[in-house]
Amino acid sequence: MGLAEFERRKEEKIDGVIYSMSPSPNYQHFIINGNIYSIIKQGLKGSICLVSMENLDFKYHPEKNDDYLCPDIMVICDRKHLKDSSYSGVPKFIAEILSPSTAKRDRTQKWDIYENAGVEEYWIIAPRERSIEIYYLKDGEYTLEQSYILQDDKELEYYNAETEISLRAFPHIKMTLAEVFEGVD
Repeated sequence: MGLAEFERRKEEKIDGVIYSMSPSPNYQHFIINGNIYSIIKQGLKGSICLVSMENLDFKYHPEKNDDYLCPDIMVICDRKHLKDSSYSGVPKFIAEILSPSTAKRDRTQKWDIYENAGVEEYWIIAPRERSIEIYYLKDGEYTLEQSYILQDDKELEYYNAETEISLRAFPHIKMTLAEVFEGVD
């Protein structure tokens, strides 16, 4: 058997259609994922909640079919919905880091799925622009609560690298914009 046969293919299934998540996103994507994951993981120490980074499928309506998504970052708290490599409950938080191959789905199909599933908080992060959009679920629809484009030059008027953001369900988990984009050129 060749090495390729052992590699896990990253894919998602939406409305019965399988979407390959290949090619892999650029390195900025995994740096941002790691930065956010590390901060959330530290903040959840001692909690029943777990944070997942691209390794837990979200089965968003298991009562209907076997469709699933693989969020970049997902926080779950209801462990009874964990089975094997999937979660079928309602995540507290999801973040998607945009890449050229997934950006449209992250802003359309996945947005609708997360909104309809009742995910309380959804972050969309654009590595190239170094931007974060934070949406909260209100009355069944996402509302943009915060939007930032990192400005880390202290000499400029709109410097905001030290601006803190936190997860709504976990206000003690805070991170600065600079921490989110640390290591991203």
